[in-house]
Amino acid sequence: MEKKLKAKIVDRMDILEQMMARNMHISDPNTVEMMIDRLSYCWAILSEEDRDYIQGCRYALEEKIEWSL
Repeated sequence: MEKKLKAKIVDRMDILEQMMARNMHISDPNTVEMMIDRLSYCWAILSEEDRDYIQGCRYALEEKIEWSL
């Protein structure tokens, strides 16, 4: 994988994690959905862990479930 693309993915995953930690998927669902979409375009090259995390985020977004770890 190209280093530049990998760096973008890592940055976007970090942003998504911060958004979820702040429960932005409830307060600002459009922004979170946009970030998920930006990550989903490269689904084939994401790690299984990242895919699972994104799917969990999408579920929490759709069901409006509070995010807590």
